[in-house]
Amino acid sequence: MRYLGLDLGTTSLGIAISDKTNTLVSPYKLIKFRSEDYDTLLTELLKIIEEEKIDTVVLGLPKNMDNTLGFAAQRSLHFKDMLESKGIKVILEDERLTTVEAINIMKNNGVKNINRQGKTDMLSAVLILESYLKRSI
Repeated sequence: MRYLGLDLGTTSLGIAISDKTNTLVSPYKLIKFRSEDYDTLLTELLKIIEEEKIDTVVLGLPKNMDNTLGFAAQRSLHFKDMLESKGIKVILEDERLTTVEAINIMKNNGVKNINRQGKTDMLSAVLILESYLKRSI
């Protein structure tokens, strides 16, 4: 059983993948897509799920700090429904502050041009998946 971690935005999806033992998580890919074109995104993601033999995806749920669900969370819930309609098992993982944590990790490690090439989105996906695996496996 392998997992993908997903950090969904309006124009990009950061993807992380677990190893076969589910102890290590690595950045996998950044998918860019037209603003809110989730149908095209879904097609590309399903190819990855099939190629990598993924059993479950862990999708970040960006809750507000007061634990309410705003527009970004609704976007993730909609994408969850799209994935599940294709037979994909989806687990939602609270992703509050993962972007801030990802930026701080990169700054502390001397990474320049932090937002270039989706580094933040992919590292956020890593943090989302690591958080789930630490707690659940």
